[in-house]
Amino acid sequence: MRVLGIDCGTERTGWGVIESDGRKHRVLAHGVIRAAATKPLEQRLAAIAQGLRAVLQDHRPDAAAVEEVFYSQNVKTALKLAHVRGVALLAIAEARIVLGEYSPLAIKVSVVGYGRAEKQQVQMMVRMLTGLQGVIETEDASDALAVAICHATSCRATASQRAGAGS
Repeated sequence: MRVLGIDCGTERTGWGVIESDGRKHRVLAHGVIRAAATKPLEQRLAAIAQGLRAVLQDHRPDAAAVEEVFYSQNVKTALKLAHVRGVALLAIAEARIVLGEYSPLAIKVSVVGYGRAEKQQVQMMVRMLTGLQGVIETEDASDALAVAICHATSCRATASQRAGAGS
């Protein structure tokens, strides 16, 4: 299965595409969609939408996954992040692919085994789980790859549970 993971941000939206059977994961591509902080929010959202549509077109994933909205100390920041997430959900819906949504805790537990893992730990485990030798451009791209791995692992676990229920 080919999975696109997205780490939403108003200035940097990370993305990562993996090929996975739920156990073994291979990075196909990753990057960051940058939107200038000096631009109005609506222009940043348009740039992010355009970038995500291009990634979806170029890599043709079977599924996509994003992080759920989480409570933030700064409500204004949380609302802006929710706007970016909405743009990501729209691009995924337009591509007509399966969507997975995961809490930050679930993503970290899936990748690192510990829900309060630091970003450096997540990046290290993403590299270990995928065998990626090269550098991951940013923490945003690394986090996006972690979201994709979480989805692939979750799909495998769900399929195993269904198979077990049918026996």
